[in-house]
Amino acid sequence: MTDHPLWELFISALISSTLLPGGSEALLIYQTASQISPPVMLLLVATAGNSLGGMLSWGMGRWLVWRFPAHQLQQKHQTAIQRLQHWGSPVLLFSWLPVIGDPLCLAAGWLKTGWLTSLLFIIIGKALRYYILIRFTI
Repeated sequence: MTDHPLWELFISALISSTLLPGGSEALLIYQTASQISPPVMLLLVATAGNSLGGMLSWGMGRWLVWRFPAHQLQQKHQTAIQRLQHWGSPVLLFSWLPVIGDPLCLAAGWLKTGWLTSLLFIIIGKALRYYILIRFTI
């Protein structure tokens, strides 16, 4: 463990929310159980990092939309696009889910959903997940 546990949590949460593999939940549970910082601070840091990662995926989707037409997307991305087209931005509340969460954020950018609306739903979904993990750890 380094002298910067909140930065570790932030970076872990950010990486976990991109298309790269990662798992910030274990680090959050460890830091909560070890009382590294107050639970509210851990919640804010993990949510900020994970939400930023989700918005990076959203931004990649905005960039990719002009480069790759829909028929060239992978099946998991096409499924995410179909869900977003049907339900709209509120489906981003589920951006924390493994396997489908990252493609949902990417698809939201690809469909050019509003950045502020997307950000709000991503933050709410990810904060609720981290809140539940902290509550079960305390």
